[in-house]
Amino acid sequence: MNRRVLFLLIGVGLIMGGCSLAPQYTQPQSPIPEEWPEGDAYQTAPAIPEAQRVTDLSRQEFFPDEQLQKVIAMALENNRDLRLAVLNVERARAMYGVQRAELFPAVNATGVGSKHGLSGDLISPGDSRTSEQYSLNLGVVSWEIDFFGRMRSLKDQVLEEYLATDEARRGAQISLVSEVARVYLTLAADREKLQLAQSTLESQQAAYGLVQKRYDVGIATELDLKRAQVPLDTARGDVARFMQLVAQDQNGLQLLAGSSIPKELLPVDLESVTPPRELSPGLSSEGLLRRPDIMAAEHRLKGAYAYIGAARAAFFPRISLTTAIGTASDELSGLFGSGSGTWSFTPQIVMPIFDARVWAALRVSKADREIVLTQYELAIQTAFREVADALAVQGTIEQQVAAQQSLVSAVAETYRLADKLYLEGIDSYLGVLDAQRSHFAAQQGLVDLRLAKLANRVRLYAVLGGGGE
Repeated sequence: MNRRVLFLLIGVGLIMGGCSLAPQYTQPQSPIPEEWPEGDAYQTAPAIPEAQRVTDLSRQEFFPDEQLQKVIAMALENNRDLRLAVLNVERARAMYGVQRAELFPAVNATGVGSKHGLSGDLISPGDSRTSEQYSLNLGVVSWEIDFFGRMRSLKDQVLEEYLATDEARRGAQISLVSEVARVYLTLAADREKLQLAQSTLESQQAAYGLVQKRYDVGIATELDLKRAQVPLDTARGDVARFMQLVAQDQNGLQLLAGSSIPKELLPVDLESVTPPRELSPGLSSEGLLRRPDIMAAEHRLKGAYAYIGAARAAFFPRISLTTAIGTASDELSGLFGSGSGTWSFTPQIVMPIFDARVWAALRVSKADREIVLTQYELAIQTAFREVADALAVQGTIEQQVAAQQSLVSAVAETYRLADKLYLEGIDSYLGVLDAQRSHFAAQQGLVDLRLAKLANRVRLYAVLGGGGE
């Protein structure tokens, strides 16, 4: 009978605890245009052949380069920042379990046993001289019945925080993947620039040797010799500078990967890297709402709604129960059979009359909701701007690359003609020097633009919310 009373009380609490005073959540209207921006900078973006939406591509499909895929896999396995994000998710999940447990009573069991020796003068003949006493107490300690949904609202708030943390973990993974790809491509570009600088150094050494010979026989002037030394020393400095950048790129890539990367996985140059796939954002900007940071902001907004429910419930009575059921016996067998039993039932009601803190907490909860709502809207607007910027690059980068390739061809021909005129004694070495500088700078600019083209694809992948696994 005692157990029936206890279980009845638990059932009543669970049934009555379904009430909630939290306001009904409705998704706010997006503070951005429904369509992507249009104009001259975006005119080539919709015409990308075989472009796909990021949600339709797996990570392996978007990054077809096998060496890059292996480096990304290493980073996902070993990167410490991502590991911290995963641990934060586990912690948030555990906190949700703690808060959810508040909805249920805590049942404690206490067993006590004692044995006493009695003097022969105090017992009747034939009775045992040893007295044994055992007791078992089963109790519910201070269980708050959630009539007005205060505990349930707090549980919902913690649940939304857990979901937000999980979205943050997904966002951290997308950021890690895109950063590994960006640094990998940067390493490839810097290695190509290093090869270009080394090739330039070799040609400058040959040019200086030729001028030196002409000077030795009196054809070239000392001014020509000194001018020939300028690009030679510059090329030496460029080689050292790009050697430094390559080393730093490798260090950064190893930090992202979380371990040493085998040399065979490192790129030789940009030409050796299979480029990422081209992407289309789709016709509507609504897909941005599935970005991890925006979904995390929305979960926090839902949590703010739930916290208002908890603040409202604080104006109503809080009812707690303490119930204890006990059995006792002089014999060991009494624990399982004929023991004496007791039970107690203690309700406690806390009625708020006036508490300024309760009113202040309600105002704080409403202010928090407006703050989180503003953060949610700002996240959407920021995401729209990031995608629009990437689309602007995508819509114009091909024209820039084509113009730069034409420039490289033009200055290469200029360099050839200037060198020819100098060797024929028609022009000074100054024309050769200027043409060589322009040629080297144009080649570097072309590498930079090719890198920008590929890096922007990676950027668009990230700002659109990444793809599937």
